[in-house]
Amino acid sequence: MNHTNGNQKRNLYVVEVEGEKKEIKIDKAYCVGYAGRNKEKTWEHVKELAEIGVPEPEEVPSLYPVSISSLSQGKRVEVIGDKTSGEAEIVLIYGDSSDEVFVTVGSDHTDRSLETIDINKSKQVCDKPFATKAWSFEKVKDHWDQLELSSQIYIDGEWIAYQKDTIDAIIPYEEIKEYLNRKNVPLRNSIAFSGTVPLLDGFKYGEKFRMVFSDPTNGDQIKAEYEIDNLID
Repeated sequence: MNHTNGNQKRNLYVVEVEGEKKEIKIDKAYCVGYAGRNKEKTWEHVKELAEIGVPEPEEVPSLYPVSISSLSQGKRVEVIGDKTSGEAEIVLIYGDSSDEVFVTVGSDHTDRSLETIDINKSKQVCDKPFATKAWSFEKVKDHWDQLELSSQIYIDGEWIAYQKDTIDAIIPYEEIKEYLNRKNVPLRNSIAFSGTVPLLDGFKYGEKFRMVFSDPTNGDQIKAEYEIDNLID
């Protein structure tokens, strides 16, 4: 797995919050799937995926535990095969208490060919990159729905728009937290990739992935980018 550097202590990650570097311990990692706010559209999407072989989830949203060894703040993700892709996600990082919450952007990079066999395994086999900068939840909670996720994918020498929407397309923070509590997720020292926005034009597979979390109210952005290295290419 590709982490920031060889000196990183086990389970400790560094994020910049309001200009200061903060070391955060992460003991558990999760992906929250099918987190669309419009439940009817979410189930329509489930049916569409089922038509191409992706198993239907038992519930919506769905929780997928992933290994903390898959977490990465590096610039490269190593994959097997040419059918893997990222999606820009809200990432919630809980500190030493459930009230200490940081918000950043990450990518639920997934093996799409394996997804038709087992969704959780398709997530587990790929690194889960997230940015080195974060916001305190307190700084953005009052204008949460105005935050915007966007991503681009690099294909044949060109950056192509892949996603762009405000996060009111995703269930609200309070509902995400309530869902995690209901699933008995220990919030303290955990990280949750907590939902994405729709693709602009279906799945695409490229050589690089770029993601941006924008806060128009505070005039701030969080950016991250990584290369996708197919080991059998």
